[in-house]
Amino acid sequence: MLYVVATPIGNLEDITLRALRILKEVDCIVAEDTRHSGIFLKKYGIDKPLLSFHAHSNHPKVEKIIDILKNGKNVALISDAGTPGISDPGFVLIRAALDVGIPISPIPGPSAFLAALSVSGLPTDKFLYLGFLPRKKGRHTLLLELQNEKRTIVFYESPHRILRTLEELESMLGDRCVAIAREITKLYEEIFRGSLSEAKQHFSQKNIKGEFVIVLGGKNQNLIDRCYIYDILSN
Repeated sequence: MLYVVATPIGNLEDITLRALRILKEVDCIVAEDTRHSGIFLKKYGIDKPLLSFHAHSNHPKVEKIIDILKNGKNVALISDAGTPGISDPGFVLIRAALDVGIPISPIPGPSAFLAALSVSGLPTDKFLYLGFLPRKKGRHTLLLELQNEKRTIVFYESPHRILRTLEELESMLGDRCVAIAREITKLYEEIFRGSLSEAKQHFSQKNIKGEFVIVLGGKNQNLIDRCYIYDILSN
């Protein structure tokens, strides 16, 4: 059995009792970064063999883990933070396991983009999740496509690209409402709510650190009414 186990995105207390039990019972744990995950596992007294599986892992590494599963061993897949397979290399292993008929069980838990969306104040009944935007190829085309997207749009962004991305969004999509979550669940958690122009001004005055989740209003969402609501929430 391959268990896909969600782990905390920041605060180590955000772990389920079931996730802890599974991690203690499996034969080995596959982690995106064994050193990073080792800190979390040590905190909860979990001492299991660790195998690394990251974006640069090659096909032989996939086959090695699949062979372990074929031999009847139980394996837990964890990422650096959050739910494996969501914008991380875990998808490759999950797909490979499915291809050879290995049963897979999800152990649900934290997910950064869902946490940010839930407190954004923007509509959550329908939304479009994009992972990370393309850095170069296809970026302009994607932003053009989003001009007519009516659903709430959610994606990740890195600290050194956040200002450029906010500038591009305002230029191509207009001054829409946005919620931006930074360091979510961590000590310096920040959730900004306002317009894109306000977000540019806000983050240009800060020493930008941490990963970002951007929750962007869709086309025709009322900017004035929505940002008025944001003001109430912020105060």
